[in-house]
Amino acid sequence: MRFTELVRALHRRVRTALEVRKYTPTTIAQYLRRFGATIGEGCFIVPTNLGTEPYLVKIGNHVAIADGVLFMTHDSGAWVFRGEVPDLQVFGPIVIEDNCLIGQRAILGPNIRIGPNSIVAAGSVVLSDVAPNTLVMGVPARPFGSMDRYRDKCLQKWMDQRPPGIQLGENETWWEARNYPENRDRMRKHLLALFREQLRGEPPQVTSRE
Repeated sequence: MRFTELVRALHRRVRTALEVRKYTPTTIAQYLRRFGATIGEGCFIVPTNLGTEPYLVKIGNHVAIADGVLFMTHDSGAWVFRGEVPDLQVFGPIVIEDNCLIGQRAILGPNIRIGPNSIVAAGSVVLSDVAPNTLVMGVPARPFGSMDRYRDKCLQKWMDQRPPGIQLGENETWWEARNYPENRDRMRKHLLALFREQLRGEPPQVTSRE
C-alpha cells in the first residue's frame, strides 16, 4: 500500500472515530441506520458496527446489545472452496426480534433469527434460530433454563438489592437519572454493604437442613 493510501485510510479511521463519539448506546441506532441496518425504537446498542453487511441486520424494538458482539452476515468458511469458484461468497441475514438481550462478546452467525423476549448469554455462539422466550448459552448456543424462572429470580434479587430511597424521573432507570446523580453512589454503598462478607473472601454460612 502506497503512503498516500495509508494516509487516506488513517484519515478515514480518525474521521469515523470522531463521528461515532457523538453517539451513545441509546442513540447509535441513528448512525447504524445510515449503513442500511433496520433498527427499532428504544434500543441500547454498544457496538458501533454491525459487520460487513449491516443492511442484512434487522433489530426490533427494546433490544440491548452488549460490548464486543460480532455480527457475521457471511460464511467465511467459503474461503476454502475458492480454488473451485474464485468469487464464491455465502451470505445470510441476522434478525433480532423485540425485547431481546445479546450478552457481551456473543457471536451471531449468518441466517439466524432470535425470537422475541429472548436472551443470548455472554460468549455464546449462535448458529441457529433461537425460539421466542428462550435463554440460550454456550458454544454452540443451546436453550438453558426457563425464562419465567429467570424472570422470577431477577425480580427477587432486585427486591433484595434495590437501595432504599432511589428517586427516578418519568421513564428513567436509576443509572440514567441525570437529575439524581446521588443514586449511583447510593447503589455503590448499598451493594458493598450487601456483599461485604463475600468480598472479604469469607465462605457463605451453610445452614443444616436436618
